[in-house]
Order: sequence, then structure tokens, then C-alpha cells
Amino acid sequence: MAWLLLFGAIATEVVATSALKLSNGFSHLGWSVVVAVGYVASFVLLAQVLKLHMDVGTAYAVWSGVGTAAIALIGALFLGESLTLVKVAGILLIVCGVVVLNLAGGH
Repeated sequence: MAWLLLFGAIATEVVATSALKLSNGFSHLGWSVVVAVGYVASFVLLAQVLKLHMDVGTAYAVWSGVGTAAIALIGALFLGESLTLVKVAGILLIVCGVVVLNLAGGH
């Protein structure tokens, strides 16, 4: 259950961060509401994950790492941002770091 909630937290954070770009500095009310609701939902879900006794280091590493990688890909695929070889290498390093933390004994 903790992993399902964690991926829900990641999804809502990714939606909120994508909407942050679309809110145009909070000048577009609709996207600004998506940002606020998304971040609140993400933190509530993340808090529930920790309540279920997942290690905070593991939960945060997965939440931030997967979210960062997803946003980089969304930026490149849908928001016209560049995806260079260096960025791809950085994403792979993030994913490797998350895997190592999980192999180190996280719940």
C-alpha cells in the first residue's frame, strides 16, 4: 500500500510541477489551482507513506528522483525544452541512486 501511495504522491507532484510552468507565474487562475491542489495532495500522500513506516530516506529519494526524471522528460516531450545527452545521463544517475537506496534496505 505504501508504494501505491508513493506513486500517487509522485504523480500529483509531477502534475503540479507541470502546471506550475503553465500557470505563467500564477497569472492563469486555472493552472494555479492545479498547482496548489497538486502539491497539497502530493504532500498528504507522502505523509501517509511515512505513516506506513517506509523509511523517510527511501520515500523521499524515490519521490524526488522519479519526479525529477519525469519532469525532465515531460519538459522535453511536451514543453519544448531540450533533452541533451548530459541531461539523459543525469536522469540515469538519479534512477541509479534510487535503485541503490532501495537495495540498501528500504521498506
